[in-house]
Amino acid sequence: MPRMVSMIRGINVAGARPLKMAKLREIYERLGFKEVRTYLQSGNAVCRVGSGDAGRHAAAIERAIKEECQYQAPVSALSEEAISAVVASNPLIGRPSVNPAFLHVTFLMAPSGASPLDRSRVPLGPGEDIVIVGNVAYLYCPNGYGNTKINNAYFEKALSTRATTRNWRTVLALERMARGLEA
Repeated sequence: MPRMVSMIRGINVAGARPLKMAKLREIYERLGFKEVRTYLQSGNAVCRVGSGDAGRHAAAIERAIKEECQYQAPVSALSEEAISAVVASNPLIGRPSVNPAFLHVTFLMAPSGASPLDRSRVPLGPGEDIVIVGNVAYLYCPNGYGNTKINNAYFEKALSTRATTRNWRTVLALERMARGLEA
């Protein structure tokens, strides 16, 4: 059975849209997912799935959360191979001026072929950088993600899509978990 990584946007943030990870694991198990493991309290999970259709699984998770918790929570899901490709493709890693502690990855939940972002119109702050590869935006926010204008709301408005962002450390941990290793 292949592994899948899922990331739920906006749960357990400042007390809003609460969802305990034990409850999340129950939801996933009811959907037929196996070996469900969560990471942190922010809706990150890795599990085994019967098929590799991550988009179909993300939609099923969204529906189950809506039914169980009475709120909408966008879900981004990637196969084990896809999360490994996200890690391997980060064009900002290795640049001398980039501190990995300030790297983030925004997962754009849009069909491939969405309108490209005009980089010249992106409201980058001092020292910030962005590189978009497919449905992934690699962000460098040296003043902190909480202080940047290139956040989920920006991407959702500019690209008419849903988005969820994880810091680089979390992306690396999820990728390790997807390969069957400890976070």
